[in-house]
Amino acid sequence: MSGRQPAGPRAELRERWHGKRVTVAGLGVSGIPAARALRDLGAVVTVVNDGDDERARTQAAELADAGVTVRLGDGATLPEGTELVVTTPGWQPDKPLFVAAAEAGVPIWGDVELAWQLRGPDAAPWLAVTGTNGKTTTVRMLAAILRAAGLRTEAVGNIGVSLLDAVLPDENGEEKYDVLAVELSSYQLHWAPSLRAHSAAVLNIAPDHLDWHGSMEAYTADKGRIYEGNTVACVYNVADKATEDLVRQADVEEGCRAIGFTLGTPGPSQLGVVEGLLVDRAFVENRSAQAQELAEISDVDPPAPHNIANALAAAALARAYGVAPAAVRDGLRAFRPDPHRIEHIADIEGVSYVDDSKATNTHATEASLAAYDPIVWIAGGLAKGASFDELVERSAKRLRGVVLIGRDRALIAEALARHAPEVPVVDLEQTDTGAMSAAVRAAARLAETGDTVLLAPACASMDMFVNYNKRGEAFAEAVRALAAEHA
Repeated sequence: MSGRQPAGPRAELRERWHGKRVTVAGLGVSGIPAARALRDLGAVVTVVNDGDDERARTQAAELADAGVTVRLGDGATLPEGTELVVTTPGWQPDKPLFVAAAEAGVPIWGDVELAWQLRGPDAAPWLAVTGTNGKTTTVRMLAAILRAAGLRTEAVGNIGVSLLDAVLPDENGEEKYDVLAVELSSYQLHWAPSLRAHSAAVLNIAPDHLDWHGSMEAYTADKGRIYEGNTVACVYNVADKATEDLVRQADVEEGCRAIGFTLGTPGPSQLGVVEGLLVDRAFVENRSAQAQELAEISDVDPPAPHNIANALAAAALARAYGVAPAAVRDGLRAFRPDPHRIEHIADIEGVSYVDDSKATNTHATEASLAAYDPIVWIAGGLAKGASFDELVERSAKRLRGVVLIGRDRALIAEALARHAPEVPVVDLEQTDTGAMSAAVRAAARLAETGDTVLLAPACASMDMFVNYNKRGEAFAEAVRALAAEHA
């Protein structure tokens, strides 16, 4: 008998990928791990990148040490002999590199597709989440619930642990996780044709990233890819018909169920809210007459309506995987939201100050505004082509006053003039480091006891701040300075 041991999953992967010529499009948080993983499996890897700055040159040098060829300043030309292109999510589908690959019959995968293809035969199933807003919170809630059930899991995908690291078995050929909570963006789904989740949720659909997708129809269709081939449950938002339509259009496995979530009383095959309780009428023995208590609204932090919806979606996916009701409750109690997502900063002179800097589009901001009343609203930044008329019209009755900041604040001012002319508006031209402090102080002057000063910009931050995190930190710092003066 030969002393050679049977090939394990990693050996089989290396055999499959050895010598395969792969072009990775773009450096960054997904391109670099993809290049390293493929090189470790024996592929011949070339990374192409549009930029040629100091950071890119440093990354290129590190990859070169690992045996990866990097071509900076030319992301348009397809390297000779390429058998597969793996792209980072941000590269648009009409890039010349992709046109050349399509003409040459070379397949194009995203980082998610690559991860899916690299999974071992006993790989952890995916519980997947997408939507215009709420993805990260829902996935982190889901991971907390799964951990409370005693499962080895991680929040991965568009957040957290690298998806490639999560799906590859360890050196002993053992799987690292029992199940994965996976956040997926529309970009990632566009380039993931073979993805087949255990169960998946689309939280909501609203206009976003239309410059990348080309149209609302294309954006929606890419979101809907998450349902393709689902085996157990397609989770949708009862209040958002577009998500239910995507379920109806999906080609799923026989027996896969449509499961709705609602902030109202749930019908059969739905999760919802009854008298302050989150309840399940989907994964119970007699769903036509029975409801299972999962948690109390007070177990959700914070208990804003859109966050309760996130919790219901997470619970639906966990229940689809067979998690017990007590684990849903315990997981929600253990969950703590990331910063800058409806984060309470302080109460000053009877006024609450809340940071929702992550609300970078009108859909997210409308949900944030719906959680409070009355509100002094701090808004503005880069509009990304958005219109603010519907947002202002729907929220006008909640507004005590508005403080506008940022490059495109005039667009919000014009919508306020049309739909809320009686609401006082402070228009700040400042763009320096003291602008947020000025905004907070202006909001404090407008606010009355019982009000909420809410930073929910409805815009991107890059006109004044590096990112939404820095914008939220500036708000929190300004609020704490104000609190110290009133201490």
